[in-house]
Amino acid sequence: MTASTQALSEAATSRFVRIKDGDLDLQLHYNDAGHGDETVVMLHGSGPGASGWANFNRNVDAFANAGYRVILMDCPGWSKSDPVVCKSSRSELNARALKGLLDAIDVGGRVHIIGNSMGGHSAVAFALAYPERVGKLVLMGGGTGGPSQFVPMPTEGIKLLQGLYREPTLDNLKKMLNVFVFDTSTLTDELMQARLENMLARRDHLDNFVKSLAANPKQFPDVGPRLGEVSAPTLVIWGRDDRFVPLDVGLRLTWGMPNAELHIFSRCGHWAQWEHADKFNRMVLDFLRH
Repeated sequence: MTASTQALSEAATSRFVRIKDGDLDLQLHYNDAGHGDETVVMLHGSGPGASGWANFNRNVDAFANAGYRVILMDCPGWSKSDPVVCKSSRSELNARALKGLLDAIDVGGRVHIIGNSMGGHSAVAFALAYPERVGKLVLMGGGTGGPSQFVPMPTEGIKLLQGLYREPTLDNLKKMLNVFVFDTSTLTDELMQARLENMLARRDHLDNFVKSLAANPKQFPDVGPRLGEVSAPTLVIWGRDDRFVPLDVGLRLTWGMPNAELHIFSRCGHWAQWEHADKFNRMVLDFLRH
């Protein structure tokens, strides 16, 4: 593995590809950064205006400079990827899209997958469908559906997220982001405005997410009974103060997966890779290397 120290930008790493897989015929946007024998895929969450780059901009450089090729996929229905109404499992749709993307850009063999929230659900769905393609998994704030044993569902954060999709205003965005992270002082006006502009640039994505929920309220099914099938080494990372997906979901993953371990960040909400970026990067790189 050869390390580099290149400076990366969203524009310089931006790529498009068309995938055809069964009934899927979609143009996907992705970012392709770094070079190396091993590939790390980063999968974003389901918030309005989300993208691979927005979710992982504090992580890409560290992994590329450590000698990995880094792929950030914008899931179907987000950012610059094609719109879609999902009437079945969003987790499985994203897994199929990732398989199509990897095949289309000739990434063979195993890849490591880092998934945040919806990205965690999608990573597990990919591991269940294509176990031969998975190296190691890192799951933050997602991986399986089902109810928390301690927190009423849907959670406070998920209610605010769905409300934001229905009424995409700056006020509703602030309400959601104020429970999204632990330390709200990190949420600058610039960040808020950029996220709002990303949302409003694709009203079709917002409308389709609402239509998808109406067609199938359980976009991210409970795969708890199948977790034992995921043999890949897995690092589960959670925020103690996550108000979107409660900590006991992370415990379910750790119990269910035979090769999983758990790290809990204190003073951390639903965005561990952003809120504790430096330690997150060091920990995950060590996990991937050893």
